[in-house]
Amino acid sequence: MATDDTTRDHWWWRPGWHVGRSFYTWHILVDDQPAVHEFAKHLQPELQATGALGPIPVEWLHMTMQGVGFTDEVSQEILDQIAAAVAERLAQLGPVPVTLGPPVVDAEGVNLPVHPAEAVDRVRRAVRDGIAAVCGTDQVPEAETGFRPHVSLAYSHAGGFPLAPIRDILARHAATISTVLKRATLIDINRDNRVYQWQIIRRVPFGPGGP
Repeated sequence: MATDDTTRDHWWWRPGWHVGRSFYTWHILVDDQPAVHEFAKHLQPELQATGALGPIPVEWLHMTMQGVGFTDEVSQEILDQIAAAVAERLAQLGPVPVTLGPPVVDAEGVNLPVHPAEAVDRVRRAVRDGIAAVCGTDQVPEAETGFRPHVSLAYSHAGGFPLAPIRDILARHAATISTVLKRATLIDINRDNRVYQWQIIRRVPFGPGGP
């Protein structure tokens, strides 16, 4: 059994999820962040060696942000309207300078916290406002509060492993990465293979025009 000092299997099936079912969500991807990829490649072999963690392949590194709904419950028309409404609101923002790290561990994995969290929270509020404009405020999934932006590097795949040795590893890699976030991405995500994988629906820049 997991405690505050041991791992918990990240891959338990959350309500509504099952093999073959996927979900529309907005993430900030880090496919344009080579420094994050290099840090992950440097650290992840040590995390793999713990036996408790499954490092995330660099092509699937991401920052979880705001869900929309299961793909079998959201029509293409509604999805298109949400994408347009979110794009309109993100166009009023600009690039977001942040610092990632140092890495930390919790019961379900290792991640790079994002600072300042408020900067990404402003992006998330704009996304939530776009969803609400189409579906209504009471139909925006996930809690408005308690958002903790981070880029996960590894997920725990079993329970009961002590966190102390993992913290010792992270203490040797207590670096930070300064970067600029430039866009959010609407994706169709699944977790069938004990890794989050997705298809990109739409990339939306922060600010008018952009990448």
